[in-house]
Order: sequence, then C-alpha cells, then structure tokens
Amino acid sequence: MTDRSELLAAFDSLLQPERFRDYGPNGLQVEGRASISKIVSGVTASRALIEAAIDAGADAIFVHHGLFWRGQDGRVTGWMKQRLRLLLAHDINLFAYHLPLDAHPELGNNAQLGLKLGLRVLSRFGEQDLGCLGARPDGLAFGSAQQLSDHISNVLKRPVAVVYNGFEAIKNVAWCTGGAQSYFEAAIAAGAQAFITGEMSEPQAHIARESGVAYLACGHHASERYGAPAVAALVAAQMGLPHEFIDIDNPA
Repeated sequence: MTDRSELLAAFDSLLQPERFRDYGPNGLQVEGRASISKIVSGVTASRALIEAAIDAGADAIFVHHGLFWRGQDGRVTGWMKQRLRLLLAHDINLFAYHLPLDAHPELGNNAQLGLKLGLRVLSRFGEQDLGCLGARPDGLAFGSAQQLSDHISNVLKRPVAVVYNGFEAIKNVAWCTGGAQSYFEAAIAAGAQAFITGEMSEPQAHIARESGVAYLACGHHASERYGAPAVAALVAAQMGLPHEFIDIDNPA
C-alpha cells in the first residue's frame, strides 16, 4: 500500500506539470481512498476503462486524457455523471497528465512511439518543444512514404492514412502524437521529409502534396497507447505496487 499524496508526488516529480501550459488540470483530478494498493493505466478516462479498473480491483487510475478540459460544459450530467459516479462510488483516484505525459524524454508518448517505430530523437520543435525530429539509429532511409506507412501500420496494428508527393528515400522523420496537425508546418521548417501524428485535418493533405513532405495519420489513440503504461509501471515499481495497463479499443 502507498499513500495517495506520495503517489501524486511521484507522478509530479517525474512529469513536472508546472512546466507546461495545458488544456486542463494535470495531477489528481478525482480524489479517492487515501491508501492505494493497485494502479491501472489507460489512455482515456472513459466509462469502459473505469469499469475495467473496478473489476481489476484498482484504487488508482492513471491516464493521458482525463475528465476536465478548458472550455468544456461544467455541468455534471450524462456521460460525465456516469464516469464520476463510478469513481466516487468505488473511491478510486483518477490521475491525469496531458502535455507532461507527451513530453517526457524517455517515458512520454512521443518518446515511446519513437522507440516503437525505431526512431532516435535528434532535436525537438514546435510549441513547448513537443514535436520530435529524428531518424533510424543506423542512419538508413525508411524508403518511400508508402513503405514508412506500411512499417507504422505493422507496428501499431492499424491502417495509416498517408498523403505524399515527394521523397522516395525518407531519412528525416518528425512526429508528435495525438492531434498535432498544427505542428506540420513546423515539422517541414525543421527539415522533416515525413510527419507522423494521430490525426489529419483537411488543410494538411494539400500542404503535403504541395510541399512534398509526407503526412501520416496513424490514429490519435493508437499513437498514445505507450506513455501512460510506461510511466505508471515505473512509479508502481518504485512504490512496490502492482500495475495493469488496460487498452480500451478506439478507432479514432
């Protein structure tokens, strides 16, 4: 068992949320019991994840996407009521870290996606230095944009939307997990030949065709499956707690 305040201090010390301008509160979002014996991690604090955590006997849930966001309707009705009702009824703590979890240099979403795809970070770019620019450790090219897309699809086990009109031997790859469409032009300016993120909006297809820099959208959820379990597993091990990652499938 560990105390809730000790667990919060460990997460805060590792992820340093005070360094970031974010879209919602980082840290403890819903207070549960004071003593914690098991952590469940997941991508989003959905009702399905909360129910799975209850079944798993968790006292704490650690996620990337929490419940509260800047500008949202503050009324506790509908789906928000149902999620909060479950957390409060079962006295479960909800910890959520958004941009701090994206940015951690070893355990964050960007770092972990890079590891999965075989990319070494060479530099960072974009707002709050969240974007990564890198290459294969051996310095070789991935081949064409379609070959890179096939590689990503094989690793993440899902289709990848790809738009390209240029490089046939891609070496310099930029990436930023989740909904990082707005980082595309910064990635181009940083020297990327391809940009990987979770989502694509309408303008990026045209920019990809006109710039020759490939744009690859591999899924918001799929690109952010790796940071939360990496952080939660490390902290749980430090605290002597069991940890379980529960992946709630999401086509987005």
